[in-house]
Amino acid sequence: MKRSIKIAVAAAMALSATSAFATNGDHLIGLGAKARGMGGIGIGMSHGAESALANPAMISSVKGTEVSFGGTVFMPDVQTDMGMGAGSKASTADMSVIPEVSIASKVSDNLYIGVGMWGTAGMGVDYRNEASNFKMVTNLQLMQFGVPIAYESNGLSVGISPVVQYGALDINYDTTGTPFPSAGVKGAGVAQDLAFGYNIGAAYSTQGFTIGAAYKSAIEMDYYNVLSTAMAGFGVTGFSNKLEQPAEMGIGASYKMGEHSIAVDYKKIKWSDAKGYKEFGWDDQNVYAIGYAYDAGNWTARLGYNYGKSPIKNQGISDGGLDNVLNFLGFPATVESHYTVGCSYDLSKTASFDLAYVYAPEVTDTLPYNFGGGMAGNLTTKHSQDSLSMQVNFNF
Repeated sequence: MKRSIKIAVAAAMALSATSAFATNGDHLIGLGAKARGMGGIGIGMSHGAESALANPAMISSVKGTEVSFGGTVFMPDVQTDMGMGAGSKASTADMSVIPEVSIASKVSDNLYIGVGMWGTAGMGVDYRNEASNFKMVTNLQLMQFGVPIAYESNGLSVGISPVVQYGALDINYDTTGTPFPSAGVKGAGVAQDLAFGYNIGAAYSTQGFTIGAAYKSAIEMDYYNVLSTAMAGFGVTGFSNKLEQPAEMGIGASYKMGEHSIAVDYKKIKWSDAKGYKEFGWDDQNVYAIGYAYDAGNWTARLGYNYGKSPIKNQGISDGGLDNVLNFLGFPATVESHYTVGCSYDLSKTASFDLAYVYAPEVTDTLPYNFGGGMAGNLTTKHSQDSLSMQVNFNF
């Protein structure tokens, strides 16, 4: 089964071969152009088939069969200055394409079922030509396959989506000329894994008001030899190769009055409990989103805002500042605010088109390190993002 799924996903993963996206930690703020146009809203407001992972209970809004497919062009701008006189260097991992396919169908008066494939999370940098930044190249890519099932009766809906998660992780760097005991080129190559999880959700709707709740299970991934090799190169032995995508829990609500809809979501991402992330000192993340939509009939306009304080922080130099360097140079999950705008247009009675743009303004962090041998200073990372999501929907 693992072999067949890996073959099926190979083409989609090739589209994002230089994955470098990181928003709420390493998670996208939302999946699908409708959600992304409203700040990632999706727990207490339905977006049809694309709601499968945010809250599987929300696929109960489809009237027949809905098919959505599209993707996000993600454009991060990451620059890091190691403070040793070489100046700021830009990561060349500055664009990736993240695919999405969602299908949901009403199979009876109360029962709904769907299937989908989504690029859900990832992050990384590419400094392969910059010796001052250890020539570091990191790449984490995650994709999920889900089968959402929902049941609705008298305004109350419940749903579950079993999930298969595919992950790939690569970490390479070159410490030649540094004071590390085993200085040189380090890296174990790309490791891949498949693991299982689930999402569950519930929602209740009455007189234009909807409230929802959702939970996503943690999913433990094992990237053979990657993390242990990377850490051993910096003198840290016995490090696990497990990197667990954390559990999430959230609530949301929306209210529709005529052409106007407003929605809010809150979710907590449990980085501090997740294997791998907790060893790198990641904090739990509280994420807040607010969105607005104006529905004019054959077109809809959307606005939104999403905020999640960065889960990585200054951890001092008790370990020489190694955690600071690995987090902020290799996996800079530092952006916090996201401003979003989106729209939809009905191409016909059965087809529509969605568009969304997300902007995350630049965040600057400066952290100390001291590895001895004259290798000390302040690392400064700057990170901003732009992304454009497009989606076509068919309703039958």
